[in-house]
Amino acid sequence: MSHNYKIFAFRAIDEPKLCDQYVTGHVKVLTDYGIKNITSNNNTWINNPHIYCLGLKDIETNELLGGIRIQLADGKDPLPVEVAIGHLDNNIYTMVENYAYNGNVGELSGLWVNNKLKGLGFGPHLVRASIASSNQLNFKTLIGICAGYSLKMFNEVGFIIDKTLGEKGNFPYPNANYIAHVVGILNAITLQSACTYDKDIMKYLRENNIQSQNHIFPEYEVKINYDLRYLNIVPLNYISLTKTKIK
Repeated sequence: MSHNYKIFAFRAIDEPKLCDQYVTGHVKVLTDYGIKNITSNNNTWINNPHIYCLGLKDIETNELLGGIRIQLADGKDPLPVEVAIGHLDNNIYTMVENYAYNGNVGELSGLWVNNKLKGLGFGPHLVRASIASSNQLNFKTLIGICAGYSLKMFNEVGFIIDKTLGEKGNFPYPNANYIAHVVGILNAITLQSACTYDKDIMKYLRENNIQSQNHIFPEYEVKINYDLRYLNIVPLNYISLTKTKIK
């Protein structure tokens, strides 16, 4: 049995209907796991011109089955990690601001994959593809917040726990039943902290952002068609950066 999927890039503000599908799908996945208070799980980001997304679609049904997004720090809208942990450690604001002045900073967030695709590795595919696409967006540092169960995957693509925040990098998020980590790729351009396997994949996707790949599973074959080109990219200017703090 074989099936075709597409991972494709778009700017959030250009595709409001697609973003609505993204929000609905993300909410469903979180609800299935009993998680209701993820701070990035909202629709306010849809109108932000500095958010760039990847979507995962079933080509045959045209159903959106997954997504991930990058938000660029713009000096106006706080990054999701600032909203999530700023009340626990306000050093996150200074860290983001410093990264913004030193080559710009973006955050990877909002990863979700429909549970019908469980076990097919689409989470790592989306993460690698999003990082690969980031070189189009003119920023140096990529940060994020991840749960303990996904830390291995994020480590492999180059994210490192920032132990200067929280309790040696640990935070009770989204609630006291979970531990999350603030992580960062110190250089989203060189990908120097990623393991060799993932780095090679990301560099290949970066150099060939329109391509197809086949992935073989027992009794199942998946074809992924990639189109990682962003349109209507809005350049950022940090000369007069002023970050609104979250109280």
